[in-house]
Amino acid sequence: MMGTKRQRVVEPASSFFGTPPGPSFMYNPAPYAYVGQPPPFPVVKLRGLPFDCSEFDVAEFLHGLDIVDILFIHKNGKFTGEAFCVLAYPLQVDFALQRNRQNMGRRYVEVYRSKRQDYYKAIANEVYDTRVSSPRRTMPRSKAYDEGKDSAEHTGILRLRGLPFSAGKDDIIDFFKDFVLSEESIHFTMNSEGRPTGEAFVEFASAKDSKAAMAKDRMTLGSRYIELFPSSSAEMDEALSRGR
Repeated sequence: MMGTKRQRVVEPASSFFGTPPGPSFMYNPAPYAYVGQPPPFPVVKLRGLPFDCSEFDVAEFLHGLDIVDILFIHKNGKFTGEAFCVLAYPLQVDFALQRNRQNMGRRYVEVYRSKRQDYYKAIANEVYDTRVSSPRRTMPRSKAYDEGKDSAEHTGILRLRGLPFSAGKDDIIDFFKDFVLSEESIHFTMNSEGRPTGEAFVEFASAKDSKAAMAKDRMTLGSRYIELFPSSSAEMDEALSRGR
């Protein structure tokens, strides 16, 4: 069941386990920093997040750090204002802690050092909360919001928002498993530093298929709500060009 599937926490090529997939931005430890002992799991917990914040907001708050995963915490289907953030390097935890009590919008956010077991427990709780709330758990939305999407013209392309940073094309294919998609029809957007933005564009075989796929709007991929928007080739090309 889609609501119970959890995404890969760290990609096989992640710098936490081995060689980073590309040049890192900053705050990377020397390779000999943890000789003779396993490096600590690089995760922090954020508290006091705005209730409308997104993964992009968290990434901006921790700008300059290499983020592997962001897990928002829910209780009874409602966001608690807390999140776990997994970083690529243990040393980056110290830099993340320097953001403690800095503002995101009008709210200051607390940043704590956390542990691997707390993060994994939170994942399990998110899966359980998804099952208990509803097998088709969705975010509340306004009538005007729905009408705006329903009246939009379909061109066969959908924009996805709210994806886990660790999501791959196979996850998108599984999310839309009722439709025939190829890897070439899925396009992730990147920011100017080459990191995922949490958005993607998917090209369906027809406008009829993309309209039918809107039934997946606000459903969960892992523990994340995924928003879907009718899009176009022009919007897709523009978004993809910004990350090149």
